[in-house]
Amino acid sequence: MQFYSQAGLLAGFSLDGHAGRGEEGEDLLCASVSSAAYMTANTITDVMRIQTHVEVDDGHMRLLLSQDEAQRAQTLLKGFELHMVSLSEDYPKNVKVKYGGVRNA
Repeated sequence: MQFYSQAGLLAGFSLDGHAGRGEEGEDLLCASVSSAAYMTANTITDVMRIQTHVEVDDGHMRLLLSQDEAQRAQTLLKGFELHMVSLSEDYPKNVKVKYGGVRNA
């Protein structure tokens, strides 16, 4: 997974692939990552009503925020980051966290 940053703020994330710790539909690590990502995306878009660019496909999710909107979502994005870093420490072969600049939506 990758977190995107802009002007010192988390401005989005992307997930690609599956965790690979079990059969599709039975992989609890994959379910944990997916659930946290969907909760983050749904809270940003449906609860906080923040405009964002979201792409979802099998094994892929990408969410990008403008700099102004990223500021509003920092607490939630930081919580998601904390959860993903914790999972990457517990399962280093399956979950890798990277950081980079924002990609165009």
